[in-house]
Amino acid sequence: MRRAVIVNLVGMTPALLEHAPNLRALAESGACAPMTAVLPAVTCSAQASLLTGLSPQEHGAVGNGWMDPASREVALWRQANTLVSGEKLYETVKRREPSAVTAKLFWWWNMGAGVDLSITPRPHYPADGRKIVDTYSSPTSYGEDLVSALGPFPFFDFWGPRSGLPSSRWIADAAIRTLEEHSPALTLVYLPHLDYDHQRFGPDDPRSIQAVREADELVSEIHAAAAQRDAALIVCSEYGIRPVSRAVELNRVLRRAGLLEVRQSPTGEMLDVFASRAFAVVDHQLAHIYCDSAASIEAAREALTGVPGVASLCSGEARGELGLDHPRAGDLIALSEPDSWFYYPYWLEEAAAPDFAPTVDIHRKPGYDPCELFTDQRLTLPALRVARRLAQKKLGFRTLMDVVSQDPSQVRGSHGLLPESPEHGPIFLCTEPFSACGGEPDGSVEWSSFRDRALALMRL
Repeated sequence: MRRAVIVNLVGMTPALLEHAPNLRALAESGACAPMTAVLPAVTCSAQASLLTGLSPQEHGAVGNGWMDPASREVALWRQANTLVSGEKLYETVKRREPSAVTAKLFWWWNMGAGVDLSITPRPHYPADGRKIVDTYSSPTSYGEDLVSALGPFPFFDFWGPRSGLPSSRWIADAAIRTLEEHSPALTLVYLPHLDYDHQRFGPDDPRSIQAVREADELVSEIHAAAAQRDAALIVCSEYGIRPVSRAVELNRVLRRAGLLEVRQSPTGEMLDVFASRAFAVVDHQLAHIYCDSAASIEAAREALTGVPGVASLCSGEARGELGLDHPRAGDLIALSEPDSWFYYPYWLEEAAAPDFAPTVDIHRKPGYDPCELFTDQRLTLPALRVARRLAQKKLGFRTLMDVVSQDPSQVRGSHGLLPESPEHGPIFLCTEPFSACGGEPDGSVEWSSFRDRALALMRL
């Protein structure tokens, strides 16, 4: 069996290789090709497909979140490995070689995963309403060792206005230490920070190009550590990020059409999923629209047809053509135009906004909110506001970290659609030739072959 390290360098594309000399050198000496994308081209769906070789309608991860059909609870960014159907790559490795040590660092669907070593972000939520940042690891001693050696994981650099290089730096160091201390047969590593500036500023901005150079250096360090243990390296990505200039507020359209209902609360208007005839769980450039009847599906279609930025609306069996015919998927699925993305708000007046709107809150919002990458520039001294809120939380006060922007015009990059060209989609790169990892592709590497290519590389 050959050891393998798989680095998920989210947001990396073949077009960006010109800014990544280390990756380019690896590509020239090994194997490199564009890789096809999964629809939706978002983290949770793509990772589930890469690990299982199945489409979202087969493994059930139809997005970064969905409405649970039984409870009607909107659930985003869940981590339980059991939510994904199908045999994952690391499960196949263990089945074929029971003695193989496997490690999973920050890839999604991490909690309860069938690996020997795992670590993932997982805050604590005390009963007094605070949020205490932390990671979850299995075994616990594995995470404790990493924190002892590297310091606490920089959680606020993993998501939010501060997100950037330090999160990827810590994960890369954790991967190198894992290789040194445990020498796993299979090591999965997720490096996130390339994603952030590309969404903030767009993929062509100098700050985004600098993030590519930073990520390139981190991969080079991981490659050096892998090579010392005779481990081959695969670098892949989930999607490419493309420029956008328009936010589309589907829920506000549905509310004005009389299809979405809210419940008044002491902390602002709350989406009422039981009273609503239709509402959208938005996910970058795709949205799952949940309806209470066939008539509501058609009413929602009528309300959204012709809305600028909405490219298509699919329901019924047509969802199967998208690979999304699954009970968790919306009754109506919306895809955006390439220059647009879907924004989640459902309130019509700023005074009615719920208290979580200006905070980093990835679980209460009915959809992904890239505005959480920005500090609210209306604040006179935003850094002082952040420092004051952090001090209040450390002293045990119950207070909102109400510092993030609600201005969607700042967002300059998004993803979720299939790429308009292979050069702007995911990448597959291996330090070994294609003959060692599944054979020469006919053009792009199919995402559905990724799992088998990794197994071939490991000679399993």
